[in-house]
Amino acid sequence: MDLIWNSAVFVLVTLLSAVASAHAILTKRDPRAAVSWVALLWLVPFFGAILYLLLGVNRIHRRASRLGRPAVAYQEPVLPVSERALQETLGPGREHFGELAEAVDRVSDHPLVGGNEILPLANGEQAFPEMLRAIERARHSVTLSTYIFGNDVVGRQFMQALRGAVRRGVEVRVLIDNAGERYSWPSAVSALRRMGVPVSRFYPGLLPRQVLGLNLRNHRKLLVVDGRIGFTGGMNLRVHHLAESGRRRATRDLHFRIEGPVVRQLQDVFVEDWTFCTDEYLEGPAFFPVLEARGNVMARGVPGGPDESLGRLHWTLHAAIHAAHRSIRIVTPYFLPDTTLVSALNLAVLRGVAVDIVLPAHNNLPYVQWAMTAHLWQVMELGCRVWLTPRPFDHSKLMLVDDVWTFIGSMNWDPRSLRLNFEFNCECYGSDLVYTLESFVQRRRREAREITMQDLDRRNIVRKLRDGLARLLMPYL
Repeated sequence: MDLIWNSAVFVLVTLLSAVASAHAILTKRDPRAAVSWVALLWLVPFFGAILYLLLGVNRIHRRASRLGRPAVAYQEPVLPVSERALQETLGPGREHFGELAEAVDRVSDHPLVGGNEILPLANGEQAFPEMLRAIERARHSVTLSTYIFGNDVVGRQFMQALRGAVRRGVEVRVLIDNAGERYSWPSAVSALRRMGVPVSRFYPGLLPRQVLGLNLRNHRKLLVVDGRIGFTGGMNLRVHHLAESGRRRATRDLHFRIEGPVVRQLQDVFVEDWTFCTDEYLEGPAFFPVLEARGNVMARGVPGGPDESLGRLHWTLHAAIHAAHRSIRIVTPYFLPDTTLVSALNLAVLRGVAVDIVLPAHNNLPYVQWAMTAHLWQVMELGCRVWLTPRPFDHSKLMLVDDVWTFIGSMNWDPRSLRLNFEFNCECYGSDLVYTLESFVQRRRREAREITMQDLDRRNIVRKLRDGLARLLMPYL
């Protein structure tokens, strides 16, 4: 009997390893990833298969036909961006950015639209009052998507504003990530439901919940009011983003208030996510009014995720780096670029482009800090400059190229953002916005310390080993 049982277990484990190995070989784009998974599957039988199921398989396929709804048809933009209009905005000497716009046009489902006004908001002190004011003035609709919705003093202010909107007859929809929900207890989802606010978790509907919470997260931050006023950026709805509060975990960040035709694209991304989670399709003028020009920024939404939009943010970064002639400024809390992005940044330096990377000196995730430290020499050895900003922790996400192009939104420079999370960024063309954000970057640099190769070399062997081991986990940090 024992022999039969042992033989059955052996056959089952062997079959699991074989099936998982075949899946890795057929689906992994990076041969090194495929080799690593196959080695793990056979060196650590059964447990390797469990890890592969948890971390190695993309379960999300979200085509419009599967969702049972028609694809969203764009209304004609108020100011359709022609090649001539784009070149007039870019000005002389920047014609090559037309190639960048063409590349992203092929990457994103969304058109480049003109007539947008984009206002940067620093920290929760500026962003939260603007967002709450917009919700309180809503007449038709409020759609809100966030990774973390804290059940704290800030979160409760948003709960009350949303409840007030529902009581006024406003169409309200709130989407909270299933993993991000767990940052607070009791859950904001439960509190909102008790208040009568329509709310759903971003969760593909497979069991157990914990499996998907590990890997596939809706990291987007979107708020659209009456289909006309949009907010996006890096901020979650929690008290930590009150940077001047003096709290131990206070966090600096950037968010953006947007008006103009591109707000339609924020709304469309929310509607796609909401339909995916609830099977309710939102449409009509309450959610999609006719939008008028409000400013002079040309912008386009670039959603990313482990579904049909896989790779879009990665390709956009490559196209932008290639377009740079003078400068690239990167501000991010998590900097773990893959080898192709490292090569692109180094090649930009060799072309004479000044590359500045601004990172927090003290990360909120120590193991990510260790992995980043082990990774930095690859971009520093050829001349990229890295700056470390003091506390409070800086969660801002920003990329500037030359004096004309900006990339804003929820994306981090790490494999989780670029391959596993659902993200939303906007590419923006316009010198005025770049000048405003360049002053922000310069303020960060003035208070920062530039790190050198000598600083990295001075780490003792224990720290180097710790940092190197953390870097091995880079695809999942």
